[in-house]
Amino acid sequence: MTIEVGGSPADGAVVTRLGSGGPWEAIYGYSRVVRAGTLAITAGCTSTVDGRVAHPGDAAAQTAQAIRIGLDALAEVGAEPGDVVRTRMYVTDRLFVDEVGRAHNAVFGPVRPVATMVVVAGLVDPEHLVEVELEAYLPEG
Repeated sequence: MTIEVGGSPADGAVVTRLGSGGPWEAIYGYSRVVRAGTLAITAGCTSTVDGRVAHPGDAAAQTAQAIRIGLDALAEVGAEPGDVVRTRMYVTDRLFVDEVGRAHNAVFGPVRPVATMVVVAGLVDPEHLVEVELEAYLPEG
């Protein structure tokens, strides 16, 4: 995992940026996860594993995989699942909403972060059925 540290927000907190080495990060210029003080945010996570889409055609399994990838990234900056305060889910078809929501609940039911689910026209890879973003709050100390 690539580690970049740079810049300081107005409150003086160090910003940590981590990359996963995923196929689009270097091309499009983004990090997998950024921590700025008490806030940790992932980029959109899909079920891409080793450059390939895992679980083609299975929205629930893709959601579980994407959440795992996001939680692994958050763990790299010190966050746990219970620290997640917001999730966003982008789903390519209304038919998948229930299974995506239930896969989300399987992980975050006890945590109950605020959540948004939006049906979109498509994602970067046509085999992706869902993309997930996670935000965590890590109190100081």
